[in-house]
Amino acid sequence: MVARFALQFPGAIILPFKGTWPEIASSAFVAPGAVVIGSVTIGDESSIWFNTTVRGDIAPIAIGTRTSVQDGTVVHVNEDAPVVIGDDVTIGHGALIHGTAIGDGVLVGMGAIVLSYSSVGAGAVIAAGALVAERVLVPAGAVMVGVPAKQRSELDAVQRDRMTEIPPRYVAVSRVYKAEIDARLTESQIADPRGGVAHGR
Repeated sequence: MVARFALQFPGAIILPFKGTWPEIASSAFVAPGAVVIGSVTIGDESSIWFNTTVRGDIAPIAIGTRTSVQDGTVVHVNEDAPVVIGDDVTIGHGALIHGTAIGDGVLVGMGAIVLSYSSVGAGAVIAAGALVAERVLVPAGAVMVGVPAKQRSELDAVQRDRMTEIPPRYVAVSRVYKAEIDARLTESQIADPRGGVAHGR
């Protein structure tokens, strides 16, 4: 398992917890420096970016397809509050996601915090820096702003269309990163036929 993950997601730290390993789709991207631990499932074409931590130790974490969890984000759980993140979700840089359920097509802005026992309905927006407090139920399509987060409006049709453009862009970018990393590994192995994949060029 260690060797497989090391080859598939080089530079990422992927660890078991109490014998349970993450389950990560082969088409997903886990960036170097990202940490994924324990009972975590990551769906097809999703991406876990640099210096992000996804820690499914005391409860599970499920991440759907084409979802991006961007640089510096922390995803964690309570014993009685797992994390479920749907398909086509965008989680911006430096967010904190804890013990919550996030529906399909949600956008969580940079530095936002979503706390335990809350839920975020499909297609909602959590603005940058907003704080969704414990046990808050965010309606589908709502735009939540501030600390604590309050509903400011709902998305109109144009805004909804723009949001649907984000996940495919991250899928495309993650494919470029995977190709660049794979190419670098191949170069390293050619330069060091003993299998020195840890040696950069």
